Amino acid sequence: MSTVTAQSVERQLASIVGEQHVGAREVNAAQIEINGITPASVVSPGSADEIAAVLQFANSRDLVVAPAGGFTQQDIGGVPARIDILLHTGRMNAIAHYDPGDLTVGLNAGIPFAQALKQLEEHQQWLPFDAANLETASVGGLLATAAAGPLKHAFGGLRDFCIGVQFVTADGKVAKGGGRVVKNVAGYDLMKLMIGSYGSLAVITGANFKVFPKPRRTRTFACVFGSLEDALKFRGQVLRSPLQPLCLEILSPGAQEYLCDPAPARDADHYTPSQPVVGPADQWQIALRAAGSDNVLARYRRELGAAVTRELEGENESQFWRWVSQFEHNVLARHRNAMVMYTHLAIQDVAPALQAWQRAATEHNFIAAGLGRVAAGNLVLIFIPLAVDPPPATQFSNCVAAFRGMLPPGSSAEVAHCPKEAKPYLDVWGPTPTDLTLMKGVKHAIDPRNILNRGRFIV
Repeated sequence: MSTVTAQSVERQLASIVGEQHVGAREVNAAQIEINGITPASVVSPGSADEIAAVLQFANSRDLVVAPAGGFTQQDIGGVPARIDILLHTGRMNAIAHYDPGDLTVGLNAGIPFAQALKQLEEHQQWLPFDAANLETASVGGLLATAAAGPLKHAFGGLRDFCIGVQFVTADGKVAKGGGRVVKNVAGYDLMKLMIGSYGSLAVITGANFKVFPKPRRTRTFACVFGSLEDALKFRGQVLRSPLQPLCLEILSPGAQEYLCDPAPARDADHYTPSQPVVGPADQWQIALRAAGSDNVLARYRRELGAAVTRELEGENESQFWRWVSQFEHNVLARHRNAMVMYTHLAIQDVAPALQAWQRAATEHNFIAAGLGRVAAGNLVLIFIPLAVDPPPATQFSNCVAAFRGMLPPGSSAEVAHCPKEAKPYLDVWGPTPTDLTLMKGVKHAIDPRNILNRGRFIV
């Protein structure tokens, strides 16, 4: 937009939300750049009705809108041609309702997830969710990106205990799916449609969740193996046993040095953490987290046997799982040119996927570091360039193509992070086992003018 047009847009936005809520006053100016694109205008609505008015205006002017919450996952996806309006939900940061007896809570989209957890903890309840950056990540953003952490092994993702969602469509209609009670089966399952849509279908304004009693005691058992084959054999033994762990995480040898507090940015040098990692840096590990009484935890110890090399409890355990959740961000803090890929695999395909990842990394001059939900097929696989200087874009694109080409049929792997210079040369989302034509049809039906996050997901 020209300066004159941008000024007229901001005047219109100010008439909707108030002049003090237009511009970058309420956000960190360094955050608003998305994949190298700086939005022409920034607006912070305070309600669903204000969001509806903003979207009605944008839709009438063919202005591209990018919703944002905590700015923790904005660089995932394609590079947009332009962003006319950055719609920040930070003012919508309240707990809408909370009924401890009914085990339900309603959260506005802009509330940081950790803030909501603190109130639930007063009643020994929680939402069993441990994705990265929960101190700043907003509920709406976590739903929109379908983020997940190690607790997905036992509880699934947010979509599995989300019972209702409120949103505003691109043409400014306030809508909802689901409700406030657990037993709700009326109407279309719009919740699942919105979760994982990356803000390309509608702007999520709030959500209702089923909450759970929080475990009073947990313990983590770290098991070390000399090979990937031995680690996956152990995984099979756990899955065939009566044990029901909260987390079952595999950690590659290259992942060990990043399970620590964040380090200053460095490219090739290794960082010596102030806290020791859980196990040897040259071996595979499986970390199993269990909850229960002393007798239950003692049974885990007996069942796991000699494979256990270390046990963690209390703050050491909590810190370890925070490091696991923050793994990719710790890597990126030290290696700005690293590439992160998320996989979605059948359980039996975890072994060939990990082997393909290591091979692709070696053949294209990357260091491999990764971890993930070994019994769910959701892995975080990172390619760290050997050179300090940014590698050519083709090195990334060739590596991605080689890795995907070695994956078993039905698998998918998306590029969650990579240098922005490489994005035009690779397919960020990759082949999908679902129907892309159907996805485009849904996008056209809900957002026919394609004003929401244009270019990020489906062009």
